[in-house]
Amino acid sequence: MIRVVIVLSLFAITGIIAIVGTEIRERRRRKRLANGEELAEPSQECCGQHLVCERESLLNSSAEIEYYDDEELDALANRSGDDYDESELKMFEDVFYSLREEDVAGWCRSLQLRSIELPEQIRDAALLIVRERRSSKL
Repeated sequence: MIRVVIVLSLFAITGIIAIVGTEIRERRRRKRLANGEELAEPSQECCGQHLVCERESLLNSSAEIEYYDDEELDALANRSGDDYDESELKMFEDVFYSLREEDVAGWCRSLQLRSIELPEQIRDAALLIVRERRSSKL
């Protein structure tokens, strides 16, 4: 029972620290803006918002579909990832292995918007790449 209380307390403290840290950064940013300081523009490679960055997220926050030279995959929409034959799996592999690592999350979002389910073996590899990129940027 004591262990549960300790673990819950640690979670609560971590949450409070995160909230306070965010508030402090936001106050500093507002103060710099009020003093007329220019804030550096984030680079195209990194948006600076790692926890909510859309570039590294698989969530569908925008309804805009971006194609990754994979229009042929549209024929596989609304099917289960377990139902693909060898030639269809090869189509997924050809696209996946031609992507840059930074494009994997966007490609997965694009497939979600198009109702195309990834085959399990490619899904596992894609999630691994997305996780590794996110953890390296935090």
